[in-house]
Amino acid sequence: MQCATKLMKFNLENPLTNFNTIPSLFLLESDHMPTLKATDDVCFREEAICLISQFSCKFHPFISYLAVNYLDRFLSSQPMPQNKKWVLRLIAISCVSLAAKMNRTDFSLADFQGDGGFMFDARTIERMEYLILGALKWRMRSITPFSFISFFIPFLKLKDPALRQAIKARAVEIIFKAQTVTKLLEFKPSIIAASALLFASHELFPLQFPCYHKAISSCLYVHKENLLKCYKWMQKIGKEREEGSMMDMASGWDTAVNVLDQQFSCSESGNGSAITTAAPGVRRERDEEKENEWLPQQ
Repeated sequence: MQCATKLMKFNLENPLTNFNTIPSLFLLESDHMPTLKATDDVCFREEAICLISQFSCKFHPFISYLAVNYLDRFLSSQPMPQNKKWVLRLIAISCVSLAAKMNRTDFSLADFQGDGGFMFDARTIERMEYLILGALKWRMRSITPFSFISFFIPFLKLKDPALRQAIKARAVEIIFKAQTVTKLLEFKPSIIAASALLFASHELFPLQFPCYHKAISSCLYVHKENLLKCYKWMQKIGKEREEGSMMDMASGWDTAVNVLDQQFSCSESGNGSAITTAAPGVRRERDEEKENEWLPQQ
């Protein structure tokens, strides 16, 4: 396929090859956001995401994330026909196909066929791919929350590489899960990344959270009011995880610490270098007293 051969492999953390600078990412991120039109048909979106998850389950989780990003941006460009399951399936297949090609991942269209009662030939899928590409204005190197994680982590001033990796892994997990929440489509990728890191820091390093919140909020690129709103949604997502609805999409992320099984509280004098483990879900009373009043009640 001609369009596929021109696409270059890329990393969601480093989407821009020609001018991958932080100001450029913040300047261009709005061009890679879906509009609120994508929320007009929540059921259609939810069904499409389920199909994308099904089609991409054998691939790296980033492919599924990228495919849903394409889906949301495509849904923003035009209304979807009602009661046509084959259209839904074709769009989902095409989004996964494009995401896989962007990552130079080998796949077979045969893996997508048959189980849903619809069969699409390569030409049909190719035509839908071009329709999606046109709607996205060929901006396939999506700027996502993953593009900003490495920018915000230094604000936390964690000296131990293992702790930096642990908080990154937890933030990555919550970003994966947040993508399914339609309400979060209104927030910029950078705000989602900052909120996910704040959520992770509050969970792993509750004593240090006020300092982390102040540091990230001080960033000139961060809209404080939107950060607060997005963080509240992150809390709701995290609460669902505690109730047993965890998403396992980030299980393949390499980390030195299993952040799903352990929680960390860090001494205020240690800047994140000294830690003690605590059982999941356990919150020490003195930790609660020291939390910033900015935090919504849980």
